[in-house]
Amino acid sequence: MRKIQTQGVHHITINGANRQTALDFWEGVLGMPFVFEQPNLDNAGESHLYFDPGDGRLITVFTNDAREPQRKSAPREPGIVHHLAFSLSQATFAQTIERLDERGIEHSGVKDRGFMDSIYFEDPLGLLVELASYRFEPPVGHTHTDVLLEAHKLRVTRGDPNIDRVHLADAIELLVIRSQASLSDDRSPKDPYR
Repeated sequence: MRKIQTQGVHHITINGANRQTALDFWEGVLGMPFVFEQPNLDNAGESHLYFDPGDGRLITVFTNDAREPQRKSAPREPGIVHHLAFSLSQATFAQTIERLDERGIEHSGVKDRGFMDSIYFEDPLGLLVELASYRFEPPVGHTHTDVLLEAHKLRVTRGDPNIDRVHLADAIELLVIRSQASLSDDRSPKDPYR
């Protein structure tokens, strides 16, 4: 028996309402370029809109102009997608509350997640959306998940309840020590100010 190894999210498809609602939200609020459109090849009554969320992957939306948006919270039972999370820079994240407020979009306010900050709100159809911003940048040659894996190991070893900034900083230091060579024989912390 062998695994089917994934290499990233290819795309996520949402059941939308009409075309304009999809365009207004995905591009007009979240800034995702509308990159192409074609018929839904499994349902000729629907159009299939494709948006780039910022990493070259795709968010797609099935639309039908006969469907009007129904404002209600999407179900959150087991087996149902709870929310979609999108990455923001710290600069954009700092402006997010103001930009949601100017549209009158209700939101959670900033939620401290230890390793990132989050803001939650619903799209026009009730899908829960999270806008998240990491509190760190991984060292060159590493990913955010590399740092989080190391931070998790440190958190567990220390008996802490969740990953926080100290775990991130220590994880980044460990990754740099392991992955970047140095001419020094001793790379331990020093105090040159004594």
